[in-house]
Amino acid sequence: MIKAIVLDLGGVLIDLDVKACRKAFIEILGFYKIDELLDPCHQKGIYSDLEEGKISVDEFRNLVVKDSRPGSDPMDVDRCMGALLTGMDPTKVPFLYELAQRYEIYALSNNNPIAMRRFHEIYEENGLKWKDVFRTEFLSCEMKLLKPDPEIYREALRRIGLPADEILFVDDSQANVDAAASLGINAVHYVPGTDLRETVEPVLNNLNR
Repeated sequence: MIKAIVLDLGGVLIDLDVKACRKAFIEILGFYKIDELLDPCHQKGIYSDLEEGKISVDEFRNLVVKDSRPGSDPMDVDRCMGALLTGMDPTKVPFLYELAQRYEIYALSNNNPIAMRRFHEIYEENGLKWKDVFRTEFLSCEMKLLKPDPEIYREALRRIGLPADEILFVDDSQANVDAAASLGINAVHYVPGTDLRETVEPVLNNLNR
């Protein structure tokens, strides 16, 4: 019987546009090294270091500006990163509230403080009060761990306090799904742009028989 659902954020709840993000970094900052860092599921280099909590937000901004057009403003880095997050399918909001009435809901995300500010803005723009839905957000930058490292799932399990087989994990990265499943967590792959309800409800119905 499922008692808790753990959701990825970017790609599952919030839509991502890697091309728009790349364009912003190049046009606004002249930062061409962005091609070495961006990935829909697992960022690389200094972007990954930021999401793993190895470097601070200010350190990340300064490292980007160092390789950007002379005179670039560090705060423009935030604007460029925000271009990755394009919005939220409004049909997901009522579904999340429905799930929260039946299950404990958590987020588990490879993420960073700059992006999380924009995530919360998008929630508000769509009428989602995240604290009414999520028990808590497990963020890689705070946990100092990145999916698909099995340790991040073990730590999430420890904090949730439920056995793996009572949890459903939803992620848009197959590598992340496979890592969760290897620990006995019920895990499902969500394809970005598809109906979240149609992905999740059949799995819940099957597991709760």
